[in-house]
Amino acid sequence: MVWFAVLLAVLGAFCLAFGAQRQGSAVKADTGGLALSTHGLLRLARNPRWVFGFLLLCVGMAMNAVALVMAPLTVVQPIGAIALVITTVVNTKDQGLSMNRATVVAISACVTGSALFVVLAVNVTQENHNVSSSDELTIVLLLALAVGLFGTLALVFKHRMSAFVYILGAGVLFGFVAVLTRIIGRHLLDPNGQFLLNVPWYSAVAIIAAGVLGSWFVQNAYSGGPPDLVIAGLTVIDPIVGIAIGIVILGELRPDVQPVMAIAMGTAASLAIVGVIALSRHHPEVTKRKKDARKAAGRS
Repeated sequence: MVWFAVLLAVLGAFCLAFGAQRQGSAVKADTGGLALSTHGLLRLARNPRWVFGFLLLCVGMAMNAVALVMAPLTVVQPIGAIALVITTVVNTKDQGLSMNRATVVAISACVTGSALFVVLAVNVTQENHNVSSSDELTIVLLLALAVGLFGTLALVFKHRMSAFVYILGAGVLFGFVAVLTRIIGRHLLDPNGQFLLNVPWYSAVAIIAAGVLGSWFVQNAYSGGPPDLVIAGLTVIDPIVGIAIGIVILGELRPDVQPVMAIAMGTAASLAIVGVIALSRHHPEVTKRKKDARKAAGRS
């Protein structure tokens, strides 16, 4: 059973990698590196390459979800980082670029930091099967603040926001979505038989709003940065945010955890996030864009 889960996770990582690369190339071709508009997103929905990438992403996420049900988190979650490596290799070849040393170091930091964080988290956390209404409302209110913050940034700095800010926002929002998905799933499976009536209206509204804004941020990140940066955000920032919410709000931290473990988790998370920042600045596609921009400015 565990080996089948590992196989699903690996296949899911390949689907996520190629799906992100397909969508990323379609968005860049459509926007030319400019900010994505609502009309542009509707136009992309008719683009076969973008739709194929979307389907691959859905299949990859579904495979990963099934794998998480069948095997421990510590086995499945680090496998998702493979998608970052695959996406980087595929994208650099597709763009006719070569990976520089900074990119290799950044990816290594992302993979090592996120995998170490997940492994440590599994050893210090315990699942909370009884989420109180106050805890659920707290999560929704924090998510509302996140949606308001990132939504305002998107409106005010629409044409000036970097790809890193977009993917940071997407990672945070999808981290909340993952937590609310688990909570809502418990509501739906409650033996009282009320099904959807168990789900508070504010949780349903919050998860939809976060999912829509997070998806919008992902597409804008494609237009301003390489697709492997998007995968880095979804495989690094997302689980870190989700686990942090579980520890801080849902009380999933074991009572016998030593302070050194908290320091180790903070170090691992910092390493992974620094890797994402480095990838957003030193990726060969990003450096190529900067050089082209300087050349264009020099000619004008």
